[in-house]
Amino acid sequence: MARITVPEADDLIDKEFRVLDKGFVRLVDYLGGDQRIVQAARVSYGAGTKSYRQDRGLIHYLMRHEHTSPFEQVVLTFHCKMPVFVARQWVRHRTARLNEISGRYSIMKDEFYVPEAGQMCAQSPDNKQARSDETVPGAEDLISQMVEDQTLVYSHYLEMLEKGLAREVARTNLPLNLYTEWYWQIDLHNLFHFLALRLDAHAQYEIRAYAEAMAQCAKAVAPLAYEAFQEHKSGAVKFSRSECAALVRLLEGREPGLEEKPKSLFDEKLAKMRAAHAVEEPEEPTV
Repeated sequence: MARITVPEADDLIDKEFRVLDKGFVRLVDYLGGDQRIVQAARVSYGAGTKSYRQDRGLIHYLMRHEHTSPFEQVVLTFHCKMPVFVARQWVRHRTARLNEISGRYSIMKDEFYVPEAGQMCAQSPDNKQARSDETVPGAEDLISQMVEDQTLVYSHYLEMLEKGLAREVARTNLPLNLYTEWYWQIDLHNLFHFLALRLDAHAQYEIRAYAEAMAQCAKAVAPLAYEAFQEHKSGAVKFSRSECAALVRLLEGREPGLEEKPKSLFDEKLAKMRAAHAVEEPEEPTV
C-alpha cells in the first residue's frame, strides 16, 4: 500500500513558522492523514472505499465518542525552538518522543527570549499563576534590565568555559529564558490533547503561540480530523452531573440550585455553550 500523502501538508514540510522573538516551529515529517484514520477505523486496506461525506461522518463520530486509537495512527514530527521555561511547560505532555539539544555536549547560543512591551503585564489579582491584561509601569525599563542581565550572565558563562569549567556545570547558571531546541514527535490524538489545553485562553501566552503554529500543521495533515477536534473538543463544553441537573431545572423554568457551588464556572460553561457556532451535525455512519 502506497504511503498516504497530503499535498497541503507536503507544502509545509520544513516551512518555518516564526514564534516569539527568536523561536520557530517546523513540521519535519508526518505519517498518515484523514485517510489513515478511516482505514484504521474500518480495518480496511487500499484506497478509500467510502465517500468524502461518509469519511467525514466517521471521523466526527470517532471524535465525538472518544474512539481515540484511529487518531493515534497519524504521527507528526516537529523541530521547535523555544525558551527553556516554555519547554518545561511543554514537556508535561509525556505522551510524545523528544530529543533536545544538550548543554553538556554543546555550547549554548547567546539567544534569550525578550518579551514585547505588551506582554510585560502585572500579576493577575484573581489567578495565582497568570498575568493580568494591564501593562506594568516602566515596561521598557524592565525589558532593558532583562537584556542587561542576560548579557552579563552569558558573559560569565563564557568566562567559566574559558577557565575550563565543564559545560554541564557552567550551563546551570543560565536563565530560564535561554532558547533551547528539540525534535518532538507525537500522534494526532495526543497532539489534539496538547492543543486543547495550550490553545485555551487560560494557557500562558508564550506556549499558546507555539500551539497556534502547530495547529496549522495539524490542520494541513488531517483537515477533517482537525474540524472534528474543533467541533467536539476545543469548541465544546463538558458538564458535570450536578451542572446537567441544573440545566434541566433551568429548562423547566426553575432555579438552577447551584448556590453552594462556584457560579462563575457554571456561568462560563453556559455562556460558552450558547455562543458556540451551530454547524451541521454529521450523520452517524455505519463502520
